[in-house]
Amino acid sequence: MSSHSSYVPSSGVMQWMDARLPLPRLVYDSFVAYPTPRNLNYAYTFGGILAIFLVSQILTGVVLAMHYAASSGIAFESVEKIMRDVNWGWLLRYMHATGASFFFIAVYLHIFRGLYYGSYKQPREVLWILGVIIFLLMMATAFMGYVLPWGQMSFWGATVITGFFTAFPLIGDPIQQLLLGGFSVDNATLNRFFSLHYLLPFMIAGVVILHVWALHVTGQTNPTGVEVKSSKDTVPFTPHATVKDGFAMVVFLAIFAYFVFYLPNFLGHPDNYIEANPLKTPAHIVPEWYFLPFYAMLRAITFNIGPIDSKLGGVLVMFGSIIVLFFLPWLDTSRVRSAAYRPIYRVLFWVFAFDCVFLGWLGAKPAEGIYPTLALIGTIYYFAHFLIILPILGLVEKPKKLPNSITEAVLAKHGGSGRPAGATASPETKG
Repeated sequence: MSSHSSYVPSSGVMQWMDARLPLPRLVYDSFVAYPTPRNLNYAYTFGGILAIFLVSQILTGVVLAMHYAASSGIAFESVEKIMRDVNWGWLLRYMHATGASFFFIAVYLHIFRGLYYGSYKQPREVLWILGVIIFLLMMATAFMGYVLPWGQMSFWGATVITGFFTAFPLIGDPIQQLLLGGFSVDNATLNRFFSLHYLLPFMIAGVVILHVWALHVTGQTNPTGVEVKSSKDTVPFTPHATVKDGFAMVVFLAIFAYFVFYLPNFLGHPDNYIEANPLKTPAHIVPEWYFLPFYAMLRAITFNIGPIDSKLGGVLVMFGSIIVLFFLPWLDTSRVRSAAYRPIYRVLFWVFAFDCVFLGWLGAKPAEGIYPTLALIGTIYYFAHFLIILPILGLVEKPKKLPNSITEAVLAKHGGSGRPAGATASPETKG
């Protein structure tokens, strides 16, 4: 990508500003003239959707914090007051709560798009790692936010999740007590979680800036996985990408609005409309739907593994399911990025996607009968995909021939000339 800027100030004021703080130039170079691959499809629009939802979550969260009381005695009542007495409070609360679910829907689709098109491969390893860090921060933020309504599932979810840390010898109990502010979930816990829930979104925003910076340094991937070779392979970000992103945002926001206005509690748990009661345990304690695959992995380990007891084993497996994502750029040994040119990987990708959905379904089931066994099978396949299948598949799979350029792939797709006469396959497919 060329670093030359084509920005020309439109007035004397903009020229004066450009010479002192070139923010207009930065915006122009990043969101107007920035060259993007000409073959991007709608799977690449979720980055922009996530940016919109991050802003929405921060804005609605700040306003809600103005009316929320982080005290175990009145937290539940303050949420009800927001719903009934604060002007448009019901809308802000539903936008924030439902927005968390749609934030995770978009981020999961964004992650699976990256897995399908190999967006984690060289030279984009740091870009991918920053994305995984954002995902971890999102999970921490969402968990702490789920505790704030101080309903039954909030209280007991916090009790169960913080109890995981006691599985670690020596350091587990001090970490749990630090999180709780004592020896049980109480007022100090609520204050801590409220403070961190308010802080973490701004940390997410900071890492997102680094994520976008890394993207602009390495350039965006595309469905072919072939790098940009000339200006013919790219189009300006505006209007080509902005129109496509804008349309996808409108569709996604329309679905989001439907849930906000007609099904605001569909993705939540009814027990959270019952005030927290330390003396009454719910029949089944389950986290929010976006944590269910990891919850299934946690409960899949029902046996000791040598000196590691089942509780510690489950916690290690749960955290390991995310840690393994950090090493994905080096676990996938194939030099071909896109699954469009990897026939075996394309099938195994969909098997992996099904396995993740299957684990999510199992996470919502009680830990009895055949469900723990099925969860164990799903967990084994999850780790096998990253630790066994990807390293071996890259060595034995024979990919299809790659186009010599993005332009060639576009022409071939739309009935153009395709590969020029005498052209050879890309070096990426050799060996």
